[in-house]
Amino acid sequence: MSETPFMPKATAVWLVENTTLTFKQIASFCNLHELEVKGIADGDVAKGIKAYNPILAGQLSRSEIDASSKDSERFLNLTQRAEEVEVKERKKPKYTPLSKRQDRPDAILWLCKNATELNDGQISKLVGSTKATVALIRKRSYWNFSSLKPRDPVILALCTQETYQKALDKGKRRVERQKKDKIRDEKKLKIKQKEIEDEKEKIQG
Repeated sequence: MSETPFMPKATAVWLVENTTLTFKQIASFCNLHELEVKGIADGDVAKGIKAYNPILAGQLSRSEIDASSKDSERFLNLTQRAEEVEVKERKKPKYTPLSKRQDRPDAILWLCKNATELNDGQISKLVGSTKATVALIRKRSYWNFSSLKPRDPVILALCTQETYQKALDKGKRRVERQKKDKIRDEKKLKIKQKEIEDEKEKIQG
């Protein structure tokens, strides 16, 4: 490519984590070696580098990513060099093969629908994604949401049944605590309101 996107390695980190593009496509767009992109996916390269979202930065469009995701021979076209935008820190690298990368968003959608007790943090840990991605899918604003299909993360081998069950049990306990806290707060409010009413009656009497 004649032009290189702003923060190429950070952009590559984001593309590896959030798209199904091939290493070759990502390497070409970010002006990196294909093995370097594979190293990013494996967690051997770019450790600690924050993922830089090229869509928010105006360097890529969703339609551009979608078109290249459907055609492995099609290379991405840089939209423009953008100003620095807020980036999110990359957590512990968890390599997922190219063929499996679409599985993570699908699994997130399944968990959002079938395990409502889990919060965004728990879901992101289970499937090896980010809380930001989970939040976007939960809000139905993920860039490729229309193409997602809810699929069980255990069947997809993104987590074990034991890990999933532990997270679900923890989530249920948290929800139960929140319900009890709400009931307790409502009772306190009623008592307070009763005290205020009694005080008013005393004054009026």
